[in-house]
Amino acid sequence: MPVAGISPARVERGFAFVDLCDFTRYTDDHGDREAVALLAEFRAGLRAVVASHGVRIAKWLGDGAMLVGVENEPLVEAVVHLKDVVATQGVLPLRAGMAAGPVILFEGDDYIGNAVNLAAHLCDLASAGRLLAPADLLSDLMVNTRAEAVGLLAIPGFTDRVEVVELREAEPEPWADG
Repeated sequence: MPVAGISPARVERGFAFVDLCDFTRYTDDHGDREAVALLAEFRAGLRAVVASHGVRIAKWLGDGAMLVGVENEPLVEAVVHLKDVVATQGVLPLRAGMAAGPVILFEGDDYIGNAVNLAAHLCDLASAGRLLAPADLLSDLMVNTRAEAVGLLAIPGFTDRVEVVELREAEPEPWADG
């Protein structure tokens, strides 16, 4: 039952779902103690990365997390950076799905809408080491990120196919000889 006089707040946000691949198997193979140590290292790295990019951890999801950004560029660059941090840990690869758009801000700390669902589904579709996003998430301001076309994908729960790209760290520009 709606509360009289209160309308839902619509906000524009970017979302990323990040997930360590094969964590369940890792736990089975190495035991709870090593799994918890790996998870603690992952979470510490994630906290450091998002803090350096002005992105917020909205919720922890076991061996993953939901990230929220007010601006898309820092969110994307945080996830690309996080992939490199996880790779240096050398144990399990990261996968992620990202999307942005208008959503309902519910009870001050939860988000409801297509952008959240799309980011979650893209994370589910991503294989190990892949960061997937809709092509319309790209911006000229993302100077540290490059995209490779994946194609039009059918996303569960969405009527229209979505043009998807894989995001990666941009190669450094070679210096021109003078």
